[in-house]
Amino acid sequence: MSNYLKKFTVEPDYKIRLKHFDPDYHGKHESRESALPEIQKNLEKMEELQYRMHAENKHSLLIVLQGLDAAGKDGVVRHVLTGMNPLGCIAVNFKQPTAEELDHDFLWRVHPHVPAKGSVAIFNRSHYEDVLVARVHDLVPEKVWSKRYDQINDFERLVTTENNTTILKFFLHISKQEQLSRFKKRLDDPARQWKISESDYKERDYWADYTEAFEDVLTRTSTERAPWFIIPSNRKWFRDLAISQIITRAMEEMNMQMPKPTVNIAEIRRQYHQAAGAEKSGRRKR
Repeated sequence: MSNYLKKFTVEPDYKIRLKHFDPDYHGKHESRESALPEIQKNLEKMEELQYRMHAENKHSLLIVLQGLDAAGKDGVVRHVLTGMNPLGCIAVNFKQPTAEELDHDFLWRVHPHVPAKGSVAIFNRSHYEDVLVARVHDLVPEKVWSKRYDQINDFERLVTTENNTTILKFFLHISKQEQLSRFKKRLDDPARQWKISESDYKERDYWADYTEAFEDVLTRTSTERAPWFIIPSNRKWFRDLAISQIITRAMEEMNMQMPKPTVNIAEIRRQYHQAAGAEKSGRRKR
């Protein structure tokens, strides 16, 4: 079995050129039907590990999803991460900043949503929008956004060291042709036409600019504490397979343990269950 945790990791300071990464890669599987048993196994293991994380209450997990429009961020949340118990998991969708958020530093709106011990947080888009959209559309000067890479690294270092949080960041890599194909499927599907936005099509004019911006993000902010993974995403089922495996293996590496009971189990059995059993037996004899 391929180890996608290693295969798709962006090594720190490695200069990324996305043209060298095939968005159509799909490993040994040729279809969703072939990959589905492996995906399901990962989801079941993920659920078990999340329960252990919640019980132990020492670790937390932050999952960051980034990609161009139609790359599949919503699909990952729907098909991969819904296997987690919602009581210990939150999903946050970072949209255009509000006026109040713009009056603060760019990380102000992010910090309240990082996961507490024992829980999982999913960022559908994230603080990285401030070195992607903000850069491509000149929303802030270069002298401002160029400093944000180091500020993001400092923020993620704080989160990982102070709260024992594991950060996994996924860039969903699709081709320009695949994006247009997915846009067309939305046009042809009445259940998804509501998702159509003319701005999505206009953003395609900035494809090269976004590619350059993502390359800098991947190069400058993939660290040992908070690595990026470039996930080939032209095939949705392979995207789900790779991400589910990476999350599962990362959670296994936390070496989480079920906590020991805080009560005397033998005494609880004797005082309540054995006594109740004896009382029930006495009623039958009468």
